[in-house]
Amino acid sequence: MKKEQIITIDPEILGGTPVFTGTRVPIKNLFDYIETGESIDFFLEDFEGVSREQVIKLLEMSKTLIESSSTILTEP
Repeated sequence: MKKEQIITIDPEILGGTPVFTGTRVPIKNLFDYIETGESIDFFLEDFEGVSREQVIKLLEMSKTLIESSSTILTEP
């Protein structure tokens, strides 16, 4: 089974800003929405090109990254 690419970083798309694959929607936008208390549903309404599956997979990837980087994230 081929792993679906969630994030695209391409200098030709928004100057290399990480975006959801197949869109021009920056990944940062999702975290901005979450940070201000907005729901995933509200984000998806505003950015119809992004799928719920992409958002869920990105959040799962973020969780895995944080869990595997606990020593890096520990404050001195």
